[in-house]
Amino acid sequence: MLIVDLETTGVNPKKNSIISIGAIDFLHPERTFYEECRPWNGAEIDDDALAVNGFTKEQIIDENKKTLYEAMNNFLKWVGESENQTLGGHNFGFDWAFLKETAEIYNLSWKPHRRIVDLHSVCYTHHLKRGISPPLKDNRTDLSFNKVLNYVGIPDEPVPHNALFGAKAAAESFSRILYGRGLLEEFRRYEIPNYLRV
Repeated sequence: MLIVDLETTGVNPKKNSIISIGAIDFLHPERTFYEECRPWNGAEIDDDALAVNGFTKEQIIDENKKTLYEAMNNFLKWVGESENQTLGGHNFGFDWAFLKETAEIYNLSWKPHRRIVDLHSVCYTHHLKRGISPPLKDNRTDLSFNKVLNYVGIPDEPVPHNALFGAKAAAESFSRILYGRGLLEEFRRYEIPNYLRV
């Protein structure tokens, strides 16, 4: 499984663009990918989105950065070198939609596969397995990424967000929920809750 996280210029894959891609190979966590890029020409830029990911407009349109086309092709080369190319992440439908739209914009032969692994669903299921109700808001699941991180013993995601940190934290969360053990040295200082230990 390849855990992927994106930073974007907004939440609509038809109007907004990817501006950074972070990924980690769950089977071989020493294999990571991170690139920043310019948005596709004409993409809308939402100030609220930039407040989350910490980029400025000047930074994301810097001509010295790779184009999104170049970043995507580098990412796809990295994916192609992976033993297991199943994609996953937290609320991964969001990232999947941006990857799909980007592949269509550039008419790439690669399309993200519909069978994905979603951290939100895995954490939700773990709550049910323990016999406890997942947090709700407006009668719907409210398991944000930070709530998942806290559930597995990791503090909130730093602000501004970073795609590689997001991918690594999601991979660590998958490992703690599925196997009751950590995956990455950088999270070792955070104790694994007893209810996750095998």
